Amino acid sequence: MSQNKTKNWIVGIVALVVVVAVGIGAYKGRNTNITPSETSPSAITADKGEKTSEGTDDKKLLEIRTWTRKDCTLAPWLVTDKLGYFKEEGVKLVFTGEIQPNQRIPSIINGNNDVGSAHPNFMLVARAGGAKIRGVIREGIEPDEKVDPKFRHMWWFVNPKKHPNIKSFADLKNIKGKLKFSIITNNSCSDFLANTLADKYGIPRDKIEWVTMPDIQAVQAVKQGLVDVAGVHPPFYKGMEDAGQRKIADTFETGLGETAGLTYYYFTDDFIKKNPEAVKGFIRAVKKGQKWANANPDQAAKWTEEAIGVPVTGNHYYAEDATIIESQIDPWLKDLENSGVIPKGKIKPSDLITHEFEKVGNQ
Repeated sequence: MSQNKTKNWIVGIVALVVVVAVGIGAYKGRNTNITPSETSPSAITADKGEKTSEGTDDKKLLEIRTWTRKDCTLAPWLVTDKLGYFKEEGVKLVFTGEIQPNQRIPSIINGNNDVGSAHPNFMLVARAGGAKIRGVIREGIEPDEKVDPKFRHMWWFVNPKKHPNIKSFADLKNIKGKLKFSIITNNSCSDFLANTLADKYGIPRDKIEWVTMPDIQAVQAVKQGLVDVAGVHPPFYKGMEDAGQRKIADTFETGLGETAGLTYYYFTDDFIKKNPEAVKGFIRAVKKGQKWANANPDQAAKWTEEAIGVPVTGNHYYAEDATIIESQIDPWLKDLENSGVIPKGKIKPSDLITHEFEKVGNQ
């Protein structure tokens, strides 16, 4: 990335953080001010047989707000709410509406939302640009080889009719000219993980041309030949296979281990300082929800499918403890530094997270 592009990116992030005042109406989407459980028709939980927060007296609960999710990121929020874990911890989680990826961190900074989740690189760019956000517990991780591959963070596909000789990611180096890859947004898992595989197999990064689109559009885009490679998340693996597309790699192949699927739940420094008990309650609740989701993947997938209206055969895989491992941030940070997005030494892994809640979260 050129120096001018780097400067423009950093300036853009700072502007995004500081000049967020586009008004509340600019960021609110569908399904505003409801709990995650209310996004799904099923109001009764499975094994626990409890009522969800819907229709209960929530006056004594502390409201924590976040944007509405209609994709693979919904599952842990939905499961935790449906099983009553938020309520047990004195928390009422409220969805405030769908917003675009580049509006999410600003919505946290300006107070329209309280908590978000993201990959380290997205958070690192924002933190380097002045956003005072901090990860408090891990959300997603890449599972090991013992776990069904459908829970791996991403799969990459090609259209076998367009590229009949491409059977693996390494084969992409045999294609002449540029390769169009789908990407949800810049400095996300999509480019970091695809670039990691490209480096591994000696494919020059400048051979890749990124085409921005949500995963649901990537299914049609690769089928129609609008992109050469589509990298998608669950629940879109099945859609790709049903459309006859060929899987050429998944995130386990990066060799990054848990780091390949790493995401954090984050709050602002100010929210953490003013509401430590709320953060503790949130952490205890989602940790229980994530353990349940890993142990009950079929039910978690069913609830997610009901809520987002897309067939779901698997969700992500989630961390089951509250321990934060700073070294897992290093690959994401080094990639940003080597690409010139963040100046080397400007930010450290410890700037992005806090270990303050590990003890209470692991009790």
